[in-house]
Amino acid sequence: MKKNFAIKKLYYSISEVSKITDLEQHVLRYWETEFEQLKPAKNLAGNRIYTNNDIKFILLIKKLLRDEKYTIKGAKKLLKTMNLKTEIGEHGKADRDRRASENAFQTKLSYVDNNSELSSIETQEGNLKQDLIELKSFLNELLNSFKDET
Repeated sequence: MKKNFAIKKLYYSISEVSKITDLEQHVLRYWETEFEQLKPAKNLAGNRIYTNNDIKFILLIKKLLRDEKYTIKGAKKLLKTMNLKTEIGEHGKADRDRRASENAFQTKLSYVDNNSELSSIETQEGNLKQDLIELKSFLNELLNSFKDET
């Protein structure tokens, strides 16, 4: 049964993802320990926040493990051959270079859901992240200029 998760949200809680994917929360947390590509960000309260691409990846894992009967080890090996491995840079603690992984996942996982509304949401999410990065850079430059004046 295919779930519709094209709700107009950028982030989902673990309970929402659990309902969308028909998986228990403990299974989602366990898969985070097994699949290095599945690293949801956390909000200020420390709660997991999943993107649409995280959900697509979870559905892919579910398909591999439950429908195609792969073992976890076999699914990991297959995902590596699909070049879905997330590249984590030095500054990847919070963001984990999510933009690069989302682009890879979007290309590889397009068969999971081709909903145009979802693509629009993912584009907005990418634009928002880029805007925040630019704002952070501007604010750092502004702060440095004030430090230089004193």
